Amino acid sequence: MDGLTDLWDRLLGAQPDPPPLLVLITGLVALTVVLTRLPWRIGRNAITIAHEGGHALAALLTGRRLQGIRLHSDTSGLTLSAGRPTGPGMVFTLLAGYLAPSLIGLAGAWVLGGNRITLLLWVAVALLLAMLVMIRNVFGIVSIVVTTAVVLGVSWMASPQVQAAFAYTGVWFLLLGGVRPVGELQTLRRRGQLPQSDADQLAWLTRVPGLVWVGLFGAINLIALLAGAALLTGPILSTASLPG
Repeated sequence: MDGLTDLWDRLLGAQPDPPPLLVLITGLVALTVVLTRLPWRIGRNAITIAHEGGHALAALLTGRRLQGIRLHSDTSGLTLSAGRPTGPGMVFTLLAGYLAPSLIGLAGAWVLGGNRITLLLWVAVALLLAMLVMIRNVFGIVSIVVTTAVVLGVSWMASPQVQAAFAYTGVWFLLLGGVRPVGELQTLRRRGQLPQSDADQLAWLTRVPGLVWVGLFGAINLIALLAGAALLTGPILSTASLPG
């Protein structure tokens, strides 16, 4: 019983405030990954996991039947669901993909604002395990298992300082990394290389031009980035503004 209580306290307890320098450095690290070619090529797999997870969750919430998720080595992905090919459920499912990384990052920033670092990591593990049962290809299984193992290992064995650095870097990366794919999407659309993109499927369903959907993705993700950054840096700014 005491062990269960200790585990519960560890999960829900608040950790100490991270050093302001850690918050800033982790943000710079995440920004460097997003802006640098090879690190982005590797890190983008995490964005794809969040993207496809967003499609999957939206499909379930709208009553569609989730059939499977595939993650590919080129950082693309595919989520298949069964149900009406038109209507609000399909629109919401398509809309969720490009928004998911940024919105997950915003939710993570809110949790970190309460210093619930361990809780954030364990929720991430739970979501990854839930997603694992729907993966339908080998690369996808390996990606989810490796990512889950890393997050679980940090949450269980790492020091509070390492947990904080890992969690803040991850949340910054989702917030910043959620913006770049929207620009990449429009670049590929302009070249005619992505005719079946989420934005173009939404355009077909709603008769609203695909460019409008791309703009909506970008606007929401930028708002999430600004709001998330405010949550993450708020304690720093409030401390700096205190007299003396």
